[in-house]
Amino acid sequence: MVTWATINRRQMLGLIFGSPQIWSSTVSAQERGALWRIGFLMGYPEDDPEVPANLAAFHEGLKAVGLEEGRNVQIDYRWAGVDVERARTLARELIGLKPDLLVASTNQVVSILMQETQTIPIVFVFIGDPIGSGYAATIARPGANLTGFSNFEAPIGGKWLEMLKEIAPATKRIGFVYHPAASPHRQFLKAAEASSPSLGLGLTAIPVTSVMEVETLITAFAKAGSDRAIAVAPHALTLGAGNLITQLAVDHRLPAIYGDRHFMRSGGLMCFGINLPDQLRRAGAYVDLILKGAKPARLPVQLPTRYDMVINMKTAKVLGLTVPPSLRERADELIE
Repeated sequence: MVTWATINRRQMLGLIFGSPQIWSSTVSAQERGALWRIGFLMGYPEDDPEVPANLAAFHEGLKAVGLEEGRNVQIDYRWAGVDVERARTLARELIGLKPDLLVASTNQVVSILMQETQTIPIVFVFIGDPIGSGYAATIARPGANLTGFSNFEAPIGGKWLEMLKEIAPATKRIGFVYHPAASPHRQFLKAAEASSPSLGLGLTAIPVTSVMEVETLITAFAKAGSDRAIAVAPHALTLGAGNLITQLAVDHRLPAIYGDRHFMRSGGLMCFGINLPDQLRRAGAYVDLILKGAKPARLPVQLPTRYDMVINMKTAKVLGLTVPPSLRERADELIE
């Protein structure tokens, strides 16, 4: 079965350029005698260790299509972190600069931008369930002023359980930490519930909506029995509480798998998720197309093409786990 995730860039561009309806009549920044202006709003803090690699990848993607900061584009950077009000303030600030286009990451940030503008084109990266989240009518034709790159497909919830069982085979029950208001999280949970019986696992849903709930509910789950582990879906809340969650996992000797490598910097055991630099690199092509007049409504949302697995061998040792050779060989990175 062919999906958008399996269509390579050349094929994708062929489909786009072969569809005249995709273009709108716009006047280029160069024709106006100015630089293209791009607003860049990320749902991560500026001091996140992954920021340099993410920015380098974005610039690389722009350069590949002939766009270069200071030469023909001007980029205004903002870092929202996980604070909702800060994200809204920065979104309004960027919109006030009248950019030609916005690039944004995380569902929280994209949802805010959607509320603030229905006219400025938005290219999103690292968002979940674009249809269920209201960002796209369909994958092939989003239909509004935004398009971009989705992070996970629903079956990832089951995949996290499989990998957690592999690294911690004694596990009998997994707590699934998620935000109940996040549409993609509900899909991940359904997939985990469907796969848990075949893995011989019990599953406990752990819905969290505040940092206090994160600490209270994970602690209660850990104390309710032995042979337990947790899977943590990425969200502004869980990312913001990353240090707390990874510390709770170690303190309560809970093997844990995370959906974002952000958790690895504070000692997370294992993560399996998309490669964000890859998405930002690929976003360059969409930025170029839209600046040249393509309509976001008719540019297909693209699904992930690359996932990374990272294992923290030091944390495994602390938890008394022996990482099987098969898992070590498949890992993209081992933290020794």
